[in-house]
Amino acid sequence: MALKIRLARGGSKKRPYYQIVIADARSPRDGRFLEKVGSWNPMLGKDDANRVQIDTDRVKEWLAKGAQPTDRVARFLNEAGLVKREARNNPDKAKPGKKALERAAEKQQKAEEAAAAAAE
Repeated sequence: MALKIRLARGGSKKRPYYQIVIADARSPRDGRFLEKVGSWNPMLGKDDANRVQIDTDRVKEWLAKGAQPTDRVARFLNEAGLVKREARNNPDKAKPGKKALERAAEKQQKAEEAAAAAAE
């Protein structure tokens, strides 16, 4: 059974509240879980001590048993000093896609044609 340390959403509409849970990887996001090991309240300020609460002893035990944290939970565990998470870098993310490059080239060509027609 593949175990994940992941978030289960609670709270009302537009007021999210997440529990950090140990769950089978096949179970639904808000479905069955084995144990609650913490919580995350994104509505609180980033400097608030109650924003992320983690039971570090239980998380260490589950990590030793082979549970894999999701990316968001790995960020929290990295801040708590439980898991080492490498910072990611994707420099190609900001580059425009193929269609956007085609549209830009087409727009530039039309501008050059208009300038040539105005110069005549």
